[in-house]
Amino acid sequence: MTTLYSTTSQPHPALNYSTVDFKDTPIDRALEHRVALYRLGRLRQQVKEHDLNAVVLFDPINIRYACGVRNMQVYSQRNPARYLVVPAEGPVVLFEYRACGHLAKDMPTIDEIRGASPIMPLHSGPHSPRHVSHFVADIEDVMSRSTSGGKRIGIESAPTEVVSAMIEHGYTLVDASRPVEIAKSIKSFDELTLIAKSVELTEQAMTLMERAIEPGLTENALWSIFQQKVIETGGEYMETRLLNSGDRTNPWFQETSDKKLAAGELIAFDTDTVGVYGYYTDFSRTFFVGGEGARPSAKQKELYSLSRDEIETNIALMRPGMSFREYSEKAWKIPEGYQEHRYLAVVHGCGMTGEWPIISHSMDWDEVGYDGVIQPGMTLCIESFCGHRDGGEGVKLEEQVLVTETGIRRMSTYGYSDILTLD
Repeated sequence: MTTLYSTTSQPHPALNYSTVDFKDTPIDRALEHRVALYRLGRLRQQVKEHDLNAVVLFDPINIRYACGVRNMQVYSQRNPARYLVVPAEGPVVLFEYRACGHLAKDMPTIDEIRGASPIMPLHSGPHSPRHVSHFVADIEDVMSRSTSGGKRIGIESAPTEVVSAMIEHGYTLVDASRPVEIAKSIKSFDELTLIAKSVELTEQAMTLMERAIEPGLTENALWSIFQQKVIETGGEYMETRLLNSGDRTNPWFQETSDKKLAAGELIAFDTDTVGVYGYYTDFSRTFFVGGEGARPSAKQKELYSLSRDEIETNIALMRPGMSFREYSEKAWKIPEGYQEHRYLAVVHGCGMTGEWPIISHSMDWDEVGYDGVIQPGMTLCIESFCGHRDGGEGVKLEEQVLVTETGIRRMSTYGYSDILTLD
């Protein structure tokens, strides 16, 4: 296999995000390989800028970002069964779950595939010290062949015993999440092609689900229609269970249940879907449950109008070059009575899952806000939840957008509810 070393650390290609047509681009293996190489280059650039000699990745989403290989995504999120070593300069080595090396065959991002040491307690039991020693020896072997050398390593999601052992062997460890998240934040043209396909297929699933809404159906049954279509078209899994109806829509973050839908109530839904090619589709809509004689109330329409106002105001506000702080301060002002149940942020990044950055509400800035710059090539989700502190129903809306050189392009194009729009 061709050795990559530093050849993938290339500058971001010159693109015009305002005009490129990524929705009709054919998707083939060559495009997926270009995406993987671009992402690896982005990561290595950040590894260098953070003055690291390498990163060791356990999070399966980060592994996939860096090398393009998927394997047991959900299982691996709680079990450190596989890991990837990416030196700033040197061979990229995937330590794969035993007997799974074939999944990485012919990936241009990987120089070597080895079996992972069974370092998780479930596998290692009393043999843990021996397996951890093998892990450290493997890291030292990879780094001995890296032209960057050194022992300043970024690491994330590693077992405690591994972290302790590496420190004992003279490594300086820092959290790898920061360089990884910053690398993820700027998308290439090819990435946008994959993201657009994920959004398109997720919207198809939502269309099917919306058509199935009827009184008497349970929340779980309705949500299963969405899930079935996502999986049928190549999507992977849902990260949350956020489909609620009636008074379960407020406050937000109540999980889908066996409650039956009733005529005249609202259904709030957030996709939170890892779709095709591993790209996250994240937009929200609120629907009305019809039935004989059922019409939305003035209060339901008012809630919907408030939430739509928040989304559209904040989309119109967004410009490349704005600081996170400026955007937060100028964002739509949440009315009195709705602040207590506000969504946790105004904006968050979106790529292979929810990502950096998170732009906090101005009222939360001193506690959790941090600054940065909105840049072309970022894919972001603009959030809204409107539910009164005294209870009643709530409305959840969210739009997934691409930042361009002049403003934004919508990635999600699912329309608003006609019946809930004020006359």
